[in-house]
Parts: sequence; C-alpha cells; structure tokens
Amino acid sequence: MLWPNDETWSAEKHERIVTTENGSRFLWVVDCGHLTLRSGKLVACDPFAFLQESDNPHVLAPPGRYPVSVTLADVSENLDRSDIREAYATVRLASGLEVYRQALPLARDGESREPLDGDTFIGFSVDSGTACFVDDEAVTNCMPSGVDWDETLFDNGSDDSWFARMDDPNHIRFGLANLMLPLAQNGETIIIIHSGWGDGTYPVVGSFDANHQLLAVHIDFFVV
Repeated sequence: MLWPNDETWSAEKHERIVTTENGSRFLWVVDCGHLTLRSGKLVACDPFAFLQESDNPHVLAPPGRYPVSVTLADVSENLDRSDIREAYATVRLASGLEVYRQALPLARDGESREPLDGDTFIGFSVDSGTACFVDDEAVTNCMPSGVDWDETLFDNGSDDSWFARMDDPNHIRFGLANLMLPLAQNGETIIIIHSGWGDGTYPVVGSFDANHQLLAVHIDFFVV
C-alpha cells in the first residue's frame, strides 16, 4: 500500500515501537496545547524563512480551537533516547475512526485545490530546520507590520525570542513551542516544531473517516 496509507504510518502513536527499513523507532506523543483557527486557513510552513504577513499557502479546516501534538521518534540504534526526532505534527480536528489518509494541497486563496492522487504531494519547503502551524488571518492581524521579524522576534538575542523559546526544555520540551503572537487579542498562537531531519520538503496529510470528514491534519517529517 502506498504512502500515506502504508502500514508504517505512525502519527499519534504513543509508546509504540515501529519497525522500518532503517531500523526500529520508539514513538511517543507530546501535547503542545491548542491552536485557534478563526479563519479555518491552516498554514503549515517554515516560520523563520517563509512566513508572510498575509496570504500564506494553507489547507482548509473548520474554524475552531483544536489540540496540537507532536509524535517524537527515538531513532538511536539502541533506542536509548540519544537521538530524538520530530516525526509528525498533528492538529486534531475531530474524534472518529480514521479510514484513509490523503495528502492535502497547500494553496493560497483563489488557487486550485485539486485532489492529489496516490503518493503525490505538494509540500512546503523548510530552510531553517523548523516548521509551524498557524492561522493565516491570525498572522495578518497579530504580527507587526513593516518590521524585520527576524531582528525583532525570531532571533533578537533575548530569552523571549522565538528561537530561544523553541529550544527551552522547560517550555514544552526542546524543539517545540506554543507562542502567543505579538499583537494577539484573543489568544492567537503559533505552534513551532523542529522539522525531524531538518531542511527539506514536507507534505501535509489529512486523516478522514468513512464519510470523508477531515479528522486531523498532519505534517509528515519522513522520520518513520
């Protein structure tokens, strides 16, 4: 069976060992809090390299407030937690029995959202070893305009910079952060995640039930 419906798919698998062609992976799930999608335009991108003030490529989801989790994988030879990678990031939209998965096209408003067949995907590029989930309209409304985000927010040398918070083991854990957007009025946040093996192109995948309802949106970092 082709990805993403193959038997090694492991998003949200907690305290499980999965056998892959590259060895065994011990998996567990870390809770990253909630993400509010007021517009339903769920952006997945590299926040430090490609996040724009508006009109970011996104997938469509029902507006709401949803739990986010990251599935971690121990990829060390002896499964001794010496090499831990982010395998999947997940926004859980609804409970239900997952029947199939399908890659979701990231597109801007007005662009084609034709369904993707088989194991094809239109992913997003990562150039800073980091990915994120955020609401597109939240970025427009809650990020400062006309300033250099890198100097003011991302890597400004303070303990509150996004890089520092992401790598703070006392926040969620090293490599993960749920951060309030600077101009947030209603709890708008961004979820930031180290991207598994690092830079590359990664797909966004939807989980569906038998009635084709979208249950979850995942980023697959191709660790499993």
